[in-house]
Amino acid sequence: MTSAIDLDEVIKEYVSHGEVVQAVKGVSLSIAEGEFFSLLGPSGCGKTTTMRMIAGFEDPTRGKVRLHGQDVTNVPPNKRDVNMVFQSYALFPHMNVWDNVAFGLKQKKTPDAEIKRRVGEMLDIVDLTGREKRRPREMSGGQQQRVALARALVNNPRALLLDEPLGALDLKLRQAMQIELKRIQREVGITFVYVTHDQSEALTMSDRIAVMNDGLVEQLAGPREIYEQPASAFVAGFIGTSNLLAGTLAGGVLKVAGGRVLVPGGQDGEVNVTVRPEKITIDVDEPTQNVSAVPGTVAEVVYLGTYNSYAVRLSDGTEVTVFQQNANDATITAERGDAVWLSWQPQHSYAIGS
Repeated sequence: MTSAIDLDEVIKEYVSHGEVVQAVKGVSLSIAEGEFFSLLGPSGCGKTTTMRMIAGFEDPTRGKVRLHGQDVTNVPPNKRDVNMVFQSYALFPHMNVWDNVAFGLKQKKTPDAEIKRRVGEMLDIVDLTGREKRRPREMSGGQQQRVALARALVNNPRALLLDEPLGALDLKLRQAMQIELKRIQREVGITFVYVTHDQSEALTMSDRIAVMNDGLVEQLAGPREIYEQPASAFVAGFIGTSNLLAGTLAGGVLKVAGGRVLVPGGQDGEVNVTVRPEKITIDVDEPTQNVSAVPGTVAEVVYLGTYNSYAVRLSDGTEVTVFQQNANDATITAERGDAVWLSWQPQHSYAIGS
């Protein structure tokens, strides 16, 4: 697969109060042509700085940035064949939708007929046909987001960089726009690089995700692999909800708080084992089959509509979260204070680094 963007040991240093601070600590990665790629991590992890170096708004202290095989490390932003969409949208308030979208083409002195064709096509893709005369203040946040996308995409960039563009939207609209963004990316077929701190956003839209922490990429993989097989305790905790159990593994068995955790293929010694809440079954009786089984006491129960969330405290003080789907009226429930057994299949125990 052709590479659209390559970062080669990119480092970004700042001087703060007389000390050198590394915001990005040697990131190397390749983003494929036509890929929806997300940089995911908490505030201050270096993801936005990494994107700004791709765009040319920040210069790497060391390392190389390549776009479609060409070294652009020292090329200014306006000479790079990428566009960027910001959280604020940055629309021109005095211009209507049509003029906002056409602005870049007019600056390039594109022929009028070509402008009409390309703007019309782009408004159709972002589902804004018929709203050409509206001004930004007359539109919802989601519609303004679509205008910003259309304005960036109409110039036919080879890559589009999006810096937390849905952050200002309410939850329901944000979820709807996630699906729309993926649809638009699929239709236009260009590379999207997306910065977010929202794990569900990254899982929903991305072909691959780079999980960043403290200036480094902790894991780079597809959404399913990152969720099911996290490379570190940080990734396990940041992506979704995860339970972390620590101890000494011997013969594929981890003894935990009066119970057993089966870890297929795990190497003997001190390990951390993660298991996702939705993989765990909660019951009053100790399971008899060959599964992981740990006793505990229900500390809290929260009803969340489609599922119940249980906090179960083990005898060593560890708290385990369990999600039980409310699939039917016969769903077994437990109350606060109940003694219960937690069980899960061996393949759902995953040994990870610290």
